[in-house]
Amino acid sequence: MPVAPRTPEEPVTPDGASAAPAPAGDLSSPAAPPVLAEVVRSGFVEGRHRGSLVLLAADGTVDLALGDVTAPVFPRSANKPMQAAGVLRAGLDLSGERLALAAASHSGEIFHRDLVRKMLVEHGLTGDQLQCPPDLPLDAVEAETYLASGAVRDRVTMNCSGKHTAMLAVCLRRGWPTESYLDPGHPLQELIRTVVEEASGEQVAAVGTDGCGAPLMAIGLTGLARAFRHFVLAAPGSAERRVADAMRAHPEYVAGTRRPDTWLMREIPGALSKMGAEAVQAVALPDGRALAFKVDDGATRALGPVLARALTLLDVTSPVLPKIARTPLLGAGREVGEIRAAF
Repeated sequence: MPVAPRTPEEPVTPDGASAAPAPAGDLSSPAAPPVLAEVVRSGFVEGRHRGSLVLLAADGTVDLALGDVTAPVFPRSANKPMQAAGVLRAGLDLSGERLALAAASHSGEIFHRDLVRKMLVEHGLTGDQLQCPPDLPLDAVEAETYLASGAVRDRVTMNCSGKHTAMLAVCLRRGWPTESYLDPGHPLQELIRTVVEEASGEQVAAVGTDGCGAPLMAIGLTGLARAFRHFVLAAPGSAERRVADAMRAHPEYVAGTRRPDTWLMREIPGALSKMGAEAVQAVALPDGRALAFKVDDGATRALGPVLARALTLLDVTSPVLPKIARTPLLGAGREVGEIRAAF
C-alpha cells in the first residue's frame, strides 16, 4: 500500500520509519551550524558550507556571533603570528621581511625560497635540519613552473619553512635542543603556548600536531579574534606589535602575490590577516575591530566570499573586497556559477 510522504523536517530511523522528534532541551542532537556560503551552479544551489563566525567591535565586545564561537578549534596557520611572537620573546632578533616570513604560509615563490635559504645560512643552519615535510609550492601557478623546471619536493619550499627556520634559529641562540624543537614540552613551544593564552584570553583546550609537524593549540574563534585584536593594539616595540607591523609592511612574504591575505593587507591600511588550513581565517583592523571564522568542512573555496562579507559587516569598504569574494564555478571552461556568502 502507498506510504504517506514525510515532511522534510521529519526524522527517520534506519529502517525508514518515522522517529519521534527530540524533546526540547535534548542536547544529544545539537543544531547544525549556520550556512556561511552557498555553491550556486547555473542558478541552482547545489551545495552549502556551514561554519561559525564571530565579529568583534572596536572595544572588543562581540558584535555578531554565528554558530558556536566559543568551542575550541584548531586555528592551524592562523596561529602563526603567535608562534612568531614566541620566537621574538625567546630572544631572536628578526624584523622586516624575515619576521613576516617567520609568520607566513608562503606560496613557495622564488623570493620566498631565496629568503628562507638566506636565513638558514645567516643562522648557521641547513635545510636538512628543518623538520617540516618536503613539499611543492603552495601556489598552484608556482607549482607548475617549479615542476616544469625539474625541481622536486623540498623542505625549503614547504609553506611553513620560514617559521621552522626561525624556531631552529632561536633554539641555537638559547642553547635549547634543536632535534626536539617541535615537542610540545620544548621550552620554545611552552613559551608559544603562553603567548597564545595571553593574546586570546583563553586557556589552550587541546594540543595537536599541525601539518608541518609543529604543536597546534586549540582556542575558540572568539579567542582567536581577540588575539589578532591584541596584536594590532599592542604597544609599539612589543613582540606582538613587531609581528603585526612586519606582516602588514611585507604582506607578500606572509602569503604570496596571488593570495587574499596579501591583497587585503596591501589594500586595507592597518589590516592584519592570516588564513589557516581547514578554512580558518582571522583579521584585525587597526582600531580593534576583528573577525574570525571556520568553515566546518574545511573547504577553502568558501574563504574569500565569507571573508569579504564579514568585512562588509564590519563596515569595511574597499575595491579589494569584490576581488577577494570572487570565486567562480566553471563548466566546460566557462563561468556558470559562483560561491557566495549566505549571511
